[in-house]
Amino acid sequence: MAPSLVHLPNGQTLTVSSVFAGFAFKANDLNIHNSAFPPGWTIIIESQDDLDHEVAVDGQEGHDVPRKSHTRRYRSPTLHGDNLFISSISNPSNTDFKPATSPTRQIAMMLWATLWWYFHQPKPNIHITTKGLNDHIPEDGRPKGDWRINIKREGIFKGRHLLPKLERMGIITSEDSCVGESIDDRSGEGWMGMFASQRGFWLIDPRIFLFTLSPTMHSPFPGASPYPSRPGSPNRDSFALSKADAPGDMPQGLMTPQAQSPGGPFASGSHLPTYYPPPPTIFTFTNNIRHPIRQKPPAQGETFYTRYIHSVGQFLSFRVASLSHKSPTHRGPVSDSTPNFLPPGSGVTQGSLPSIANMTINPNDTDLLHTWMNDPRVDALFGMAGPRSVQEKMLRDALNTKHSFPVIGCWDGKPFGYFELYWVKEDRLGRYLSSHDYGNWDRGFHALVGEQEFRGPHRVKVWMSALVHFCWLADPRTERVMLEPRVDNTKFINYLQDVGFYKEREIAFPHKQAALMKIRREGWEAPVL
Repeated sequence: MAPSLVHLPNGQTLTVSSVFAGFAFKANDLNIHNSAFPPGWTIIIESQDDLDHEVAVDGQEGHDVPRKSHTRRYRSPTLHGDNLFISSISNPSNTDFKPATSPTRQIAMMLWATLWWYFHQPKPNIHITTKGLNDHIPEDGRPKGDWRINIKREGIFKGRHLLPKLERMGIITSEDSCVGESIDDRSGEGWMGMFASQRGFWLIDPRIFLFTLSPTMHSPFPGASPYPSRPGSPNRDSFALSKADAPGDMPQGLMTPQAQSPGGPFASGSHLPTYYPPPPTIFTFTNNIRHPIRQKPPAQGETFYTRYIHSVGQFLSFRVASLSHKSPTHRGPVSDSTPNFLPPGSGVTQGSLPSIANMTINPNDTDLLHTWMNDPRVDALFGMAGPRSVQEKMLRDALNTKHSFPVIGCWDGKPFGYFELYWVKEDRLGRYLSSHDYGNWDRGFHALVGEQEFRGPHRVKVWMSALVHFCWLADPRTERVMLEPRVDNTKFINYLQDVGFYKEREIAFPHKQAALMKIRREGWEAPVL
């Protein structure tokens, strides 16, 4: 069973508790009055066991034959047999928060958070057994299925327009893609077989669904928000105003990004989802290479990916490297963050509490690179050792490169490694590949871990898969991610293979013999949790 405390990527926590026939989700940051019915929602989830089930074989058209099955209380995930719907919703008090502008988006957010919890549970056995066909074959030789959960048209989902809207958002899908014959949209025809798959869930950007509620004028907790973009406690000295959205001087919470200190990927002063689709394709030429004009990366110091890693107990985040003489302030959630609100009149402000965000013990990024690059272990692979001016020039060049940008990885806000994300087509790697080896939107990255305390096979696999995850989310047109480690770096190559990369061939660069490692979107299932 998944942990009862669920960490969402924007820093909010949910408490999940078992209730009759399902689970209750309580938004910890909204229960400011300790209500007997705390803000949140309840789901009904059940599992159906198929006892005799035949499937089509060898591409032949087949159909499900009548089968014996029984429904039981949900205990752990099954491959295809779990059924879910939201049965009830408990909204926060209208004296504290304005109702959601779009109830559909609020329900979508609740469903997304529910699926986040569900797909963090232990993965079921994915091998499919077909009675009389492959039940004599060892399990590892049997076909693999796609882990999915069925979304039932019951409870909150019974509204005649709700499931179609959720399907348009991409959070649920169906194998029935026809229009259908019925002209009565209340019949539910065509909407009975909806489901969400693990693979599809991890390929959809959470910024589409996560947003915040606006506090009311008279709320005693004006900065508290059900889905905060950053997990700091509100204080009346740190609110940013949004003239477009706020009447008078009403504060808009902690999420407004400041020009001098960019917010994270969920930062929004308007309390709206922060997802924007990628730009249209417009081609240009660079060094005689025809390629799409690339969208500008995030700003220096800006966090663009964050996710709680349950197996490690910390938040992993990536931000753009900075030339600032000061250590960039961490603008994302951490595992030991303080409560999301402080009692009014306590005389305590968030800024006066110790946290990762207001500690200044970390060196700036240039100093970090100077230390890391002069480590003999790192220098053996990167060859960028030398005085501080060498690493500063490297960072300046990386920030001024049009097809890539430099990245600092952090565990709970503490830097641990340096990365460079690039577009393959304009990169040096693209010159050694034929045109059918890559697409216009395929990406790659370079990587090093500089801090000894954050080394180890599991952490490596986590951040590797997280960078791949970001590439898929950043642009749905990206079909491959590539790396070209030196062939003698066998440990790193083995780590790549552990997270789904495969070695296609070797490439002779002037400075190294490299293994061309690739991973494809269609073969990727989920990030390492």
